[in-house]
Amino acid sequence: RTIAVVGCSPRGFQTSHRIAQYIQNVGLQMVPVNPYHEEILGERCYPNVQAIPADVEIDIVDVFRRSEFTEGVVNDVAERAGETGQRPVIWTQLGVHSDAAELAAEEAGLPYVANRCLMVDHAALTRA
Repeated sequence: RTIAVVGCSPRGFQTSHRIAQYIQNVGLQMVPVNPYHEEILGERCYPNVQAIPADVEIDIVDVFRRSEFTEGVVNDVAERAGETGQRPVIWTQLGVHSDAAELAAEEAGLPYVANRCLMVDHAALTRA
């Protein structure tokens, strides 16, 4: 599985950094997305989801942007989906959800998870 982390921070105290590191530690592929960095956690960083090479199959796009930017992220993912045929799950972290983003995902045929922590849910599933 491959998870793109939009808004991934290079700063260890940031939630996005800790969750990106968790993704790596459990053996999943993490692709950081942040226009201000070339590399985070040893992985090449991309300025947006569309910039990720088409041969990289993304399963989940984990969003760590403020709510008002989430619809733009969904539109970015939808454009990439149109080019690659990939339909990743849009996963919005706690407090990141927006109704407009959810509607945009629905219109693009992209699954949408609202206000959930990927790390908490993954850890709970692996313990079950």
